[in-house]
Amino acid sequence: MQFDRLVCWFAAILIQGIPGTAMAQFDPVGQEPLPPIEGTLFLHGGGIVNAEMRSLFVSLAGGKEARIVVIPTADQSNPLDPKEIDLWLEHNPRSVETLHAESRDLVDEANAEKRIANATGVWFGGGKQSRLIDVYSGTNVEQEILKLLTRGGVVGGTSAGAAIASKVMLVQEGFREGFDLLPGTVIDQQFDARSRSERLRRIVDKHPDRVGFGIDERTALIVRGRQLFVVGESSVHVALAASTERPVRTDVLKSGQRADLLAFRRAAQARQASIFPSKQVITPKVANGTLLIAGGGNLPDEALEAFVELAGGKEARILYVPCEEAKVIEQEPGMVRLFRRAGAGHADWFHTKDRKVADDPSFTAKLDGATGIWFGGGRQWNLVDSYLDTETHRLMHAVLERGGVVGGSSAGASIQGDYMPRGDPMGNTQMMAEGYERGLGFLTGVAIDQHFSQRNRFGDMALLKRTFPQLLGIGIDEGTCLIVKQSKAEVIGPGQVAFYDRPSGSESLEANTSVTQGAVYDMESRTLLAK
Repeated sequence: MQFDRLVCWFAAILIQGIPGTAMAQFDPVGQEPLPPIEGTLFLHGGGIVNAEMRSLFVSLAGGKEARIVVIPTADQSNPLDPKEIDLWLEHNPRSVETLHAESRDLVDEANAEKRIANATGVWFGGGKQSRLIDVYSGTNVEQEILKLLTRGGVVGGTSAGAAIASKVMLVQEGFREGFDLLPGTVIDQQFDARSRSERLRRIVDKHPDRVGFGIDERTALIVRGRQLFVVGESSVHVALAASTERPVRTDVLKSGQRADLLAFRRAAQARQASIFPSKQVITPKVANGTLLIAGGGNLPDEALEAFVELAGGKEARILYVPCEEAKVIEQEPGMVRLFRRAGAGHADWFHTKDRKVADDPSFTAKLDGATGIWFGGGRQWNLVDSYLDTETHRLMHAVLERGGVVGGSSAGASIQGDYMPRGDPMGNTQMMAEGYERGLGFLTGVAIDQHFSQRNRFGDMALLKRTFPQLLGIGIDEGTCLIVKQSKAEVIGPGQVAFYDRPSGSESLEANTSVTQGAVYDMESRTLLAK
């Protein structure tokens, strides 16, 4: 692994149930997902911290401008070994100094608050993690470390210095409370070297809402925002507790691999929530209003005109919702102007990546009186992160309930079902991504995929259908749309819509029913109606 490239990367940075019918409705899960972390964590699993690891830590802390504070208090034998400072100085940071107090009473005398306030990186040495908690927990050191992360600094450590980053902290006698620098997790170190896989499984069994990270010696887990990156000679194991429906899950991240922190956290939470998707075979039905679900590519003129007309034409009040990872969008999206040119009386847009904003009345006010909502394309997990189970989400459902129209293309199509395919933040090839399986739920009992024929996604839908036979699978071609009223779905556009409607899993990759322009499919009887 070339560490220069790593520095650049960081810088750039089942059983069929009883048939039923469910109307689209706002149905929050009731769990608030944890946000990305601030700053950077550098969690080393123990053993030798080699020159490459130190160099990378210094680079992340600012390189030649890095101001490193080393806290060796966990080492009871020789905490003030001057050789440790020399090892850091070899990488040419601006400064390196030691912060050490023998007891909690002596923390203030060490001038700790000021020294960490001036630092860009803090490193905890290995030893006994209880020592670090006994001396620094609840003091100004802990508070200044949190402030350091908030301002974009780096906090790292090896062995005991990594274990303290989680609130549930392993010690010889059981558990203690750590610094909670990486919320929602449990961290174990020297993982493979000391054969601790069973221990980590026991820990997540006791704390099933948390993600277990087992970091091996000479290996580091680097956490920045929501991104996980593994460097070193070995690997990091990620453990999730079993649930009533899912077995214990263990992922192995090898050196050089990336992963998504929020996906693991969401997966842990999902395992503790109600069974999803429901085992019942639910008839997809829109009780009020209309859905327009487009498969990506160019939107047919007739679909755009139909959407504007369904929203009220000259009286329409349409809101466009971009599907973007960017925190801020500076310019008005072109789709808004397109709605205006298509005859909409009023077209506007909104965007946020902050769930607190999505609950704020000043943000949600645009939804008051809205008659149509259109979701843009991109990666559908962005819409989940921003809006799922927020006040904005509830008011989106209210637009449909009062007879309005909800539409979207590509990602904006998949988000409309209650089961959301391709939700993995790391890429769109994985059909079922635990933690990102819930969509916004305007149409229940379905899984909607897009770009269907063009990207040869037949096998993916067949796999999902075998896994969840109770769902109605819908694959929509580019340039093609479904207009859904009640349980009837009409196709417009030049392509086709594939319905995977067989009630039990099938080995066939082919859709059970393919529908083309002008035809109507009844999702209640699961039959093709005559044109």
